Amino acid sequence: MKMIKSLVLGSAAGLIAMGGAQAADLPVKAKAVEYVRICSLYGAGFYYIPGTDTCIKLGGYLRVDTTFNGSGIENAPAWNGNSGQQNRLRNYYISRSRENLNIDTRTATEYGVVRTYFEGVFNWTTGTDAVAAGSLGVYFAFIQFAGFTMGKSVSQFDTPWTNYPGNISDGLVGGSGDVTGVNQLTYTADFGQGVTATISVQDQAAYYQTNLWNTSFPGSTAAAVAAALPAGTYGAASFGGTVSPDIVGMVRVDQAWGLFQASVAAHDNHASYYGATETTGHPSDAWGWAGQLGLSIKNIPTGAGDVINVTAGYSDGASRYIFQSLVPTTYAMYGSTGLAGSYQSLAFAGVSDGVFGAGTSIAKTTAWGFRGAYTHNWNPYWNTSLFGAYAAMSYSATGKALVCANFTAVLTAGSTCNPDFNIAQVGTITRWTPVKNLTFSGEVMYTNLDQKYSGAIATPVIGTKPAAVYELKDQNTVSFAVRAQRNW
Repeated sequence: MKMIKSLVLGSAAGLIAMGGAQAADLPVKAKAVEYVRICSLYGAGFYYIPGTDTCIKLGGYLRVDTTFNGSGIENAPAWNGNSGQQNRLRNYYISRSRENLNIDTRTATEYGVVRTYFEGVFNWTTGTDAVAAGSLGVYFAFIQFAGFTMGKSVSQFDTPWTNYPGNISDGLVGGSGDVTGVNQLTYTADFGQGVTATISVQDQAAYYQTNLWNTSFPGSTAAAVAAALPAGTYGAASFGGTVSPDIVGMVRVDQAWGLFQASVAAHDNHASYYGATETTGHPSDAWGWAGQLGLSIKNIPTGAGDVINVTAGYSDGASRYIFQSLVPTTYAMYGSTGLAGSYQSLAFAGVSDGVFGAGTSIAKTTAWGFRGAYTHNWNPYWNTSLFGAYAAMSYSATGKALVCANFTAVLTAGSTCNPDFNIAQVGTITRWTPVKNLTFSGEVMYTNLDQKYSGAIATPVIGTKPAAVYELKDQNTVSFAVRAQRNW
């Protein structure tokens, strides 16, 4: 036994000695590599991309929306299509789920910061007049370098709050708004003390033209006119190809008290042909323009964080700068009537940059509008906004004559034709933020379409509406929206 014990202890001692010798031969453990380092140059959330001097920030949100008595787009009123007809084909609610992802990179250089920014969305929408479907979208994709912005970004004409002075609805009229970005080439000069000036050229085709109504379009039979006019379509939409981008200038003062901004834009109206072939000729281009003033007042006495945001604008041949890109260009709303012999009442309207007919020049339209909101914070968790908007569209005497020449085909005796119209909106929204970056919202909005026709109109079958006489009468609607959003 003693011999066995001696052998075991001796073997153990030998193994320990061998282990110590091998350990002495191993290299010293290297210091842990810091693969991700915080980048404090550009604010919270930035990190250095490993192995580079470029900082990156990832962000986004997940949003769930439901709109009741709405139409076509997110949180918009029921002002056209099946929703405007209030028929049994309309959807009483529209819902959308969205995931947003944005990627912001910045690198310090001898010319200043080089920045790239991308923002994309994944959507699933149900309940619109179209078939429910998923979709992908690119909101922003731009490079900023030495004062230049190149790519898809918010129009320099817009204020920082774009379409949302205090609301969540996409259907607010009364000003410009390009929340999903427009392709542009921009230079911004920074004069310090929060004062900047910008000159920009931006693509007009996607978001900044409404309609050029061609009242001499081929196939303009009495039946075709009768079917199109009550939907707010005053002819063929006859834009030609793009010739010139919109030219935008902007001056902004952004300081602790708030913000003031003045914007102006020039817009080229380039029409197609009078008829189906190039031998029919075409009108000359007509340049339009628009201007907008924006004001934001912060730290007002009613409470910490309270703010007032307002804009007011005017356009001549550039109506998208008043009827922003997410509102429709044709309206048709039905309601009840007290006029003997009428089936129902109807208000309809059409937005355009101008009107022309065979052999005429483009008769530009004018529009003006305003919108704004006051937001009050009750406490760190609750706030309420009151908001409103107004937009007016006017056709020139020549434009009225061109539209109304076709309109006689459907007017009843004693009725009058005037395509001018106004839209007024007022609403309120309350938000609850129980924890940081998680907000629940509820919004209600009233919309009134004030049309200028009088009398009654005899129409053929339009959608589910029968061929009948309809009283021409102002219409209104109330929409309600709820939202849950988690930012990250």
